[in-house]
Amino acid sequence: MPRGVVDLEGLKSPAAEELRRMAPPAGLPFGIAKLGHAVLKVQDLKRSVAFYTGVLGFRVSDVYPDSMMKGGMVFLRCNTDHHCLALVGGAQAGAAARELHHLAFEVPTLDEVLRAREHLRRHGVKIDFDGRRRAGCQVAVEFRDPDNHFLEVFWGLDQVGSDGRVRPPEEWREEMSLAAAIDNPPPGQDTTLHDRSLRKGLKKFDGPPD
Repeated sequence: MPRGVVDLEGLKSPAAEELRRMAPPAGLPFGIAKLGHAVLKVQDLKRSVAFYTGVLGFRVSDVYPDSMMKGGMVFLRCNTDHHCLALVGGAQAGAAARELHHLAFEVPTLDEVLRAREHLRRHGVKIDFDGRRRAGCQVAVEFRDPDNHFLEVFWGLDQVGSDGRVRPPEEWREEMSLAAAIDNPPPGQDTTLHDRSLRKGLKKFDGPPD
């Protein structure tokens, strides 16, 4: 089904409902706190580290030489965790998104999503999408790294409280541009920019196509 379409019938199908009802068993003796880190295979380790540090702003925490990890390995951080991402050299080809679809990195403000897009463009990075997604309703820019891994910078992901309530599909507002995402927010999402001059650089949103 194409992007921009919400299949309400499909969302209520028995197969979808069966998946939605799956839940942790009572009395599980541990609790996962967060997704800790991801490790990507890359073709040219130096090229990829230059991209993740120089373009995306990650910092290097540690490095393994080839004698410790075939192809070499670099641990990268974006906060106080030792690493949230690691790169291992030696990939024979670019990523084909067979097992891993994409990685997403959160920024604190909507302004930074817009700044990130312009920054990526200045660095010649291929951008595949900018706007708002359906489930979760995050405003995002999606692009690729030098090995063709799909990446996302996002803001505004819906939060789920202790009552377990998630936003109903009728409130999803997927938009295919940042201008549309700002001008047509879902209920409860404040898309006011701190720096309003950032909005001037976006194409005017005149509503969905006929």
